[in-house]
Amino acid sequence: MSHTAPEPTGRPTPPPADAPAQPDLPAQPDLLAQSDLPAQPDAPVKPAPAAPVRPGQPATRKHTALPKARTLIEALPWLTRHHGKCVVIKFGGNAMVDDDLKAAFAQDVVFLRHAGLRPVVVHGGGPQISAQLDRLGLESTFAAGLRVTTPEAMDVVRMVLAGQVQRELVGLLNQHGPLAVGMTGEDAHTMTATKRYARVDGEPVDLGRVGDITHIEVGAIQALLDDGRIPVISSIARSGDAADGPAGGVFNVNADTAAAALAAALGAETLMVLTDVEGLYADWPHSDEVISQLTASQLEKLLPELASGMVPKMEGCLTAVRGGVTTARVIDGRVPHSILLEIFTDEGIGTMVVPDEEQT
Repeated sequence: MSHTAPEPTGRPTPPPADAPAQPDLPAQPDLLAQSDLPAQPDAPVKPAPAAPVRPGQPATRKHTALPKARTLIEALPWLTRHHGKCVVIKFGGNAMVDDDLKAAFAQDVVFLRHAGLRPVVVHGGGPQISAQLDRLGLESTFAAGLRVTTPEAMDVVRMVLAGQVQRELVGLLNQHGPLAVGMTGEDAHTMTATKRYARVDGEPVDLGRVGDITHIEVGAIQALLDDGRIPVISSIARSGDAADGPAGGVFNVNADTAAAALAAALGAETLMVLTDVEGLYADWPHSDEVISQLTASQLEKLLPELASGMVPKMEGCLTAVRGGVTTARVIDGRVPHSILLEIFTDEGIGTMVVPDEEQT
């Protein structure tokens, strides 16, 4: 008996018509239905995602930045007082030769500009001038705290101040934006000077091409300030001496003296002189106590007792406050950000000179 094999098919073969009925299979549970499953506990509600945490910031806010806010608030009255005011800064001392201090100085000056002040920088270049004179075999001598400047030395002074120190400082400031513009006192007749003699033990001493400022023309500086720029001025002045003839000449002007005269001519709010000391000492060398504030008259009485290196700086402060500048300050340029500490904190640093009627 032969059997014919059913043809393969992908579908199931239906049962014959006379085949006994198949018992109903129990209903298969709907695998997706959850109603017949044992009751599940409610899933916990997830909290809203937390704000993104900055790298290094703890997950729980502890307001660790509050001290910064307090510092900013402490500066508020000083920002209000100095907003829109001109500040003349004499850049010198160790801050001129230390790379970190130079960078901090540039940051401070740019900060003043963005905080609404109108900074003007006047610079000398004593260490750089001395180094270049030594390289050229030219002797450096001083009298009454001022450099004796021969005609040969004057060429070096001019080259170093305008071509080296000023360029570097302008470059540092302009790393933060197109702000600084360099010039010398010769430009636009900004500074005019006549020959200066020093007095040592009551006798006059010829200082060579060293001048006393007799006139300040602020037009070019004001134009730069009004344009939002930071003038950077080398302390070289055109000659006003008839002996120099129509072609004129130039004088090396002490940067402390130049900054003071410029501050008075601009009607500046503040003159700041960076030094390599903490300020004016009350009884040096017997004590390192710094005088925090004194009047013009008090300073005038102290001048004969000061070390020769401090005389031009303190004479400049005296000239400034008696010329209408509200305050003149001598601060330690060895301290990073000393300018901001002096202007924007309650304590301040260094020594402040005020007009006689403003003593508190």
